[in-house]
Amino acid sequence: MEFTKMHGLGNDFIVWFGHQELPSDASELAVRLCDRHFGVGADGLVYILPSEKADFRMRIINSDGSEAEQCGNAIRCAAKYVYDRKHISRERITIETLGAGVQQVELTVEDELVRLVKVDMGEPILEGSKIPTTLDLDRVIHEPIEAGGSGFRFTAVSMGNPHCVIYVENAPGFELEAWGPKLESHPLFPNKTNVEFATVRSRNHIEMRVWERGAGPTLACGTGACATLVASVLNGYSDRRAMVSLKGGDLDIEWNEDDNHVYMTGPAEIVYDGRL
Repeated sequence: MEFTKMHGLGNDFIVWFGHQELPSDASELAVRLCDRHFGVGADGLVYILPSEKADFRMRIINSDGSEAEQCGNAIRCAAKYVYDRKHISRERITIETLGAGVQQVELTVEDELVRLVKVDMGEPILEGSKIPTTLDLDRVIHEPIEAGGSGFRFTAVSMGNPHCVIYVENAPGFELEAWGPKLESHPLFPNKTNVEFATVRSRNHIEMRVWERGAGPTLACGTGACATLVASVLNGYSDRRAMVSLKGGDLDIEWNEDDNHVYMTGPAEIVYDGRL
């Protein structure tokens, strides 16, 4: 099987193109191949498939074998792949996702290669039961949560997948491995959750670190950056457009007031091609 290794700000994937459907052993493959010592090494598998609703369809299998509804870094990788490998020649394309439906993608191309990808990530879901959380609230903002004997305040947002955003004094130095697993599987989140620890540096700059559901600590999370910007606006901490700095680099995130959609702009890179 031929594959392509890609990453979006260090959030890395094994990308496959050419399957008609998700293979029945995709979960088993993810666990085996994403292992960084005995496999290829990645945060997940990305399958680019045919779609009846869009130009392409994307399915993401996390490194633990679970399926992600959506992934902002993966969709940028998928978009770059199909253009750079000449499966499509348009600079505006659509990609179908499991949790967020069909998403509009705009490519910035230089020298026949994609340099930046802007994705319409759709409207954020803010109602507690739809994120989902167990809280029956219209908006879950600055709510208390306890884990491991300590208390935090969190804001919940779904970008097609669930997120728990917690503000801390120093996100880059926060003990991600200590608190991420406890919060990911907290009873407040029936489908588990991604966890973002954020520090607002200014009205248009936020630092964030992420514990991804099903993958653990990663260098970047596109949907997490979007959720963090939305949460920051809801809490009154930031403007509607800000740079979100992750360990792997920066994303430009905007929550547009006119259409209520969140727009994410950032790079994606091809690392190498391989054969299994």
